[in-house]
Formats: sequence, structure tokens, C-alpha cells
Amino acid sequence: MEAILGAQGFTTYRSSKGPDGGVDILAAPETLGFGHPRICVQVKSQSSALERPVLDQLVGTMQHVGADQGLLVCWGGFKSSIMKEVARLFFKVRLWDQNDLIQQFLSVYDKLDEDLQAEIPLKRIWTVAAQDSDDAA
Repeated sequence: MEAILGAQGFTTYRSSKGPDGGVDILAAPETLGFGHPRICVQVKSQSSALERPVLDQLVGTMQHVGADQGLLVCWGGFKSSIMKEVARLFFKVRLWDQNDLIQQFLSVYDKLDEDLQAEIPLKRIWTVAAQDSDDAA
């Protein structure tokens, strides 16, 4: 997650292992990380869908650390109690499930550190797309 944000041009701070107080990563643009938006990231690697209290904790932590926006990442997705809040928190919080995380990873893969690329070696493959009948006319 931190590598993706770095490849997107953010300067990051990652909490040390152990209790993190709701902050896994802090990120902000510009070389020193003083730009905006300031993002507070909470990452959950669980395979089950995430419940509402984690979202509430993220929103509270955002205020505590002065973040403009939050990013909640959970491999297992999100329960309906969180999804009901998407519209209300649209300008404050983004949710990434496993599909979003993979999509973001692939979009910046070429900008990732060589060591990470070596650890997760991928090769881009181009293929000819079939022409739709609508395109033929």
C-alpha cells in the first residue's frame, strides 16, 4: 500500500508494528509531504468483510492527525453498514477492496521500486482486441 502511494507521488509515513492508534500510513503530496490532500490510511488484510466501527475509527483518527481525507483498505471488502456511508463520506473517505488494490497496483507497477518489481515480477502482454460489430460500420 505504501509503495502504491509513493509511486503516485505521495510522501508517506508508516506506523511501526503493533498498536497504531488507527493510523497505518499517512500520506501527502510534494517532496516533504506538506501538500494537500493529507491522507490517513487504515489497512486491514482480513478476508472477511469489514464492519462499521473501523470506518468510524478512521474518521475520528483523520480529525486527530489533521488529515483531509481517509483511505480504508480491506482485502475482504466491506459490509453493507459501511457501504451505506459511501455517499455521505464521498468527499472525505475512499474504500478500496481487493479489486481496487490490484487495479491501483497494476496502474503504477512501472513506477514501483525495482526490488518490489523483482519480488512480484509481472510482464505486460498486448493482444489484438476483437472488433465489435458496432465499430465495423
